[in-house]
Amino acid sequence: MGNIFVNAIDDGYGGIYYMPTTAGYTLIVVLLILVLLAASAITSRLRGAKRPVNVRQLAFSAMAVALAMLASMIKLFSLPMGGNVTLLSMLFITLIGSWFGLSGGIACGVAYGLLQMFIDPYIISIPQLLCDYILAFGALGLSGLFAGKPNGYRKGYLAGIFGRFVFSVLSGVIFFAAYAPESGIFSNPLLYSAAYNGAYIAAEGVVTLVILSLPPVAHALETVRKMTSK
Repeated sequence: MGNIFVNAIDDGYGGIYYMPTTAGYTLIVVLLILVLLAASAITSRLRGAKRPVNVRQLAFSAMAVALAMLASMIKLFSLPMGGNVTLLSMLFITLIGSWFGLSGGIACGVAYGLLQMFIDPYIISIPQLLCDYILAFGALGLSGLFAGKPNGYRKGYLAGIFGRFVFSVLSGVIFFAAYAPESGIFSNPLLYSAAYNGAYIAAEGVVTLVILSLPPVAHALETVRKMTSK
């Protein structure tokens, strides 16, 4: 079963997930490009820029997404049913929000989510796709709430990963409740989803915050921040 954009595949546990076809991958790439261009145009308009596209922001966003994708492939450990502790992959996305604001951060997060869906998809329905890939990764852009504030990139990082945690937990409760244990405290889908998703998101968060506390790292990030505003 399936259609021109996805193929339905049995996961071996009585469930069905969907893998994009060539047409589906093509659609994802097109949507990614449109999201980046639209976000840049909107942000530039809000800032009153004369040019419709903020080229500097687009360049930094593209670089952040590329670095995040590379970092996501460096997995410190993985959980059996999805979820990885990577080396700073979420940080690169949250930095865009910290430097360019809320709209730019969310757009970068959505673009990253679309690429994750392209590279490592696990799709059981359109609502689950939206929750796990668009909303969860887009929420990393909540870092933009602390743009321009003291220690904004640290506070923004915490806000971003918390946003991703909320949507990941919501996805677990709605779409994957059947995987919760049949007995015990974690038989509650909400507690199970919170514990499962919190484990890898919090672990990566701790690693990232430790690295951010290193003076050379803080100095390097401040140098790059100044480059974004030139």
